[in-house]
Amino acid sequence: MEQQQYAQTRPRVLVVDDDPTVAEVVSGYLDRAGYLVDRAADGPEALARAAEHRPDLVVLDLMLPGMDGLEVCRRMRGRGPVPVIMLTARGDEDDRILGLEVGADDYVTKPFSPRELVLRVESVLRRSRPAQQSGALRAAGLSLDPQARRAVKNGAELALTIREFDLLAFFLRHPGRVFGREDLMREVWGWDFGDLSTVTVHVRRLRGKVEDDPARPRLIQTVWGVGYRFEGVAESGARP
Repeated sequence: MEQQQYAQTRPRVLVVDDDPTVAEVVSGYLDRAGYLVDRAADGPEALARAAEHRPDLVVLDLMLPGMDGLEVCRRMRGRGPVPVIMLTARGDEDDRILGLEVGADDYVTKPFSPRELVLRVESVLRRSRPAQQSGALRAAGLSLDPQARRAVKNGAELALTIREFDLLAFFLRHPGRVFGREDLMREVWGWDFGDLSTVTVHVRRLRGKVEDDPARPRLIQTVWGVGYRFEGVAESGARP
């Protein structure tokens, strides 16, 4: 009974990779780190396992037989929000950006350190949990509830990924200030190093969801040569 209760409290991670060696190594490290691990070797199996037991996070290989990781990510996200870390054997920037564009929260390029992957999993899951701050944020028709992780624009709920929500919340908490991509990576992602295109892609995706005209952003403005600035007076304590 105690073992069953313990298993229920462990975060569930679904590892999707058609390379049995990679899947076994990743699963082993995650298991030793305290996670409950499911495995799948292809897209259909991954979707079936996710439907049977909703994962708290998915480690998803980009190159899968039949149905690639991008399509698997789209279909999983169609069923509801779930954090995704994309694995890719290719270092091409276009592949990484594609993964981020479909909503992956992070990516790791093969070959990778299993210990680093575990740290990435911990980081994404930590940021997916409800925030401790109770005060809601509101500005320019946007309302965010950090505890419920709910975002609304002009009365309509926004479908934001974990990183998009955190990025918008950070901007709302610091209106009028300019932040470089390095600053945003450190403050929002919690990383002191990484590919800065990750920030660029997330800003572009966020603009597509919060701006009336993403081609002419009014809220999240680019300060050339420096970074980004949120234009708007945020009010704390308002209910979304």
